[in-house]
Amino acid sequence: MNMKKVVALKVIIVLALSVFTVSCKKSSSSKNSSRATGWNINDRDGGFQYNTDFKEQETSPGLVFVEGGTFTKGKVQDDVMHDWNNTPTQQHVQSFYMDETEVTNMMYLEYLDWIKRVYPPSDENFRAIYHGALPDTLVWRNRLGFNEIMTENYLRHPGYAEYPVVGVSWIQAVEFANWRSDRVNEYNLEQAGYLKRGAKITDVSSDSNFNTDTYINAPTLTYGGNEEVINGDGRRRNVQTDADGNETNIYATRETGIITPKYRLPTETEWEYAALGLSELRSYNLYRGRKKYPWDGQYTRSGKRKVRGDQLANFKQGKGDYGGIAGWSDDGADITNAVKSYSPNDFGLYDMAGNVAEWVADVYRPIIDDEFNDFNYYRGNVYTKNAINEDGSVKVVTSDNIVYDTLSNGKVIARNLPGEILQVPVDENETYLRTNFDKSDQINFRDGDKRSSRHFESFGDEEEDQNVSQTRKMYNSPKHNISRDENGKIIREYDKADNRTSLINDKVRVYKGGSWKDREYWLDPAQRRYFPQDMATDYIGFRCAMSRVGSKSQAKNKTKN
Repeated sequence: MNMKKVVALKVIIVLALSVFTVSCKKSSSSKNSSRATGWNINDRDGGFQYNTDFKEQETSPGLVFVEGGTFTKGKVQDDVMHDWNNTPTQQHVQSFYMDETEVTNMMYLEYLDWIKRVYPPSDENFRAIYHGALPDTLVWRNRLGFNEIMTENYLRHPGYAEYPVVGVSWIQAVEFANWRSDRVNEYNLEQAGYLKRGAKITDVSSDSNFNTDTYINAPTLTYGGNEEVINGDGRRRNVQTDADGNETNIYATRETGIITPKYRLPTETEWEYAALGLSELRSYNLYRGRKKYPWDGQYTRSGKRKVRGDQLANFKQGKGDYGGIAGWSDDGADITNAVKSYSPNDFGLYDMAGNVAEWVADVYRPIIDDEFNDFNYYRGNVYTKNAINEDGSVKVVTSDNIVYDTLSNGKVIARNLPGEILQVPVDENETYLRTNFDKSDQINFRDGDKRSSRHFESFGDEEEDQNVSQTRKMYNSPKHNISRDENGKIIREYDKADNRTSLINDKVRVYKGGSWKDREYWLDPAQRRYFPQDMATDYIGFRCAMSRVGSKSQAKNKTKN
């Protein structure tokens, strides 16, 4: 190759690199330039800071992605009970995440270990916190059964480590989800350099710990205001200095994309949609065929050649038959079984039938009011806001004003722990002239017509007592009373009235799915039952969910059917 050709080739390469560099700079400049003002975003000199590199929500620990869509909720395949508590309704569910498995004993023990370290039960001020979080192991007892081996070992023995936790009330499940949210966000912020590395172990105490809401609203109050912890260790990016010499962008905000949505219980609609896993029955924009279980087909045994005849879940197969004859036809478990013992459904979720039934977020009502709402349906909204001090700061709970709740069975449980922001009901400041909600507690909204209530009189228009719960007009449930004497001793008064007509009230929650103790009838994801939110059993567990932010789908270019 002669000299002229070499020079020409070099010129072409230089020009190509120049064009590439300029295009990259333009692209970068465009991404970090405001379309509203033309100002630079994320400028080193200060100004508006925003995560312009955010791609999509990362899947948090233990979860799998469930792409939302439409489905027919409440479409039971068998209704031999004729209980009229389910009516098929077309619903749409937004995309969300759900635990791959039920919460296991080992997962819950990690929670108990943290509670015990941070709020030692040896301290009388904290004793009720730990005891209120403990599962009720006595749920295994049976007056005519020998079950003490589970009472003593099921929660803590390594042999049951990967088995679903039971004996947990709905309230305890909610508190676990709240704790889990804080621990995951605490870890994320530590990894991003916003919190001191290792502080979650070495610097945590009852008066120095992390809460997500507190960090977002008043980050300087996190870890009890310990600047050594909340200022991180110098690994942060975009920390700047303002005109007065003060550092800015020290703390992570929602705009960074680092703080994830909270773990929570799934709604009934989400749980049923996820359990059905209808994707293999989809054709264009219709569902072909019906599903009776989380798996395809009309039977509880597998039809696949490799595992033909194997049970696809553990459940009670008949009177005195909790697993089948030992050997080939056995379902592998007489009580619960280790998670992932059976194949997952099409969303990758394990044990959406069998093992344990699961708490969901909803307050139970026999009716589903799809006429009012058919998008992310949920009954149970109680809107709250942060409590504010006289100086305008948020009111953070301390060790001296922990909020406890005495349950209907007399047990005491902590509802607001030190480091959390105290919550109060929304008031007229939020509800005045609104059309979408008018008060804090929306549990009883459109839960039945007045003509069906036992208080309805067709003659005259009686003035309603605003202090009377709407639920009382619909349901006449037992009203047990818990009080304390002058010495602080709990007095339990059992409601012995013989005129009660229902067990439904504002404190009963829906649970879904069949368990190891249920007949095959309850394995249908559309079936629904209810149980008091402050009580527990040996057959109800739970799994957590998390809302999806951003795009509906994880796939950018989806192929159409």
